[in-house]
Amino acid sequence: MENREPASPASVTASILVVGDEILSGRTKDKNIGYIAEFLTASGIDVREVRVVPDVEERIIEAVNALRERYDYVLSTGGIGPTHDDITADSIAKAFGVGIEIDQRAVEVMTKHYGGSEHLTPARLRMARIPDGAVLVDNPVSAAPGFMIGNVIVMAGVPNIMQRMLDNAILKMRTGVVTLSDSVSPGPGIGEGIIAAPLAAIAQAHPDVSIGSYPSFGPAGFQTQLVIRGKDAGKVAAAKADIEVMVAGIKR
Repeated sequence: MENREPASPASVTASILVVGDEILSGRTKDKNIGYIAEFLTASGIDVREVRVVPDVEERIIEAVNALRERYDYVLSTGGIGPTHDDITADSIAKAFGVGIEIDQRAVEVMTKHYGGSEHLTPARLRMARIPDGAVLVDNPVSAAPGFMIGNVIVMAGVPNIMQRMLDNAILKMRTGVVTLSDSVSPGPGIGEGIIAAPLAAIAQAHPDVSIGSYPSFGPAGFQTQLVIRGKDAGKVAAAKADIEVMVAGIKR
């Protein structure tokens, strides 16, 4: 397996794994990736990769094993419901080489939620199956918990449930220094072709920040927003200052 990406003491990395045929077919539009990425970024965790895989055991296992070796955390959504095609929990148990069984901690939470054990149908009990050694991730919306095993966190795919589970999952995670962001807008009519060369020189001169160029086209013509990201406020400010000087020197 690949080695985990090197990280500075201020950097914590993560990947997002979305499981579901319905996402790949386009039938369901994913609403979790952007939310998780924004949430983690605000918590000082840098999302480095996103994968979407089908409800196929070997594909889930392959993705989990690759991502958990490469990044500090893997956050997975989808595939832990009560139906036959919800195979994420089983697949992750196999990825870690552990067993999976009905977890009494999950049963207690779900019994209280549903108003008695007599309401725990076989389908609902399927959602209480947790890989051996995993820590539960609370689900305050519909009770059936997610779990964390190693550095892999598994949550529901339904957005409003996932969001509440993420609030609890973050408490189990190490966080780093928040990435700062600033931007410069050169103005209408200045496209990427005009600024590409001087911008590349600025990026080379400021290796500790990330500089991105994001073009758009509107009624005023081509426009470009230049975004500077970094962990150090002084280095972000220095790169922004050089970009502003470069923009000011462009003949209009």
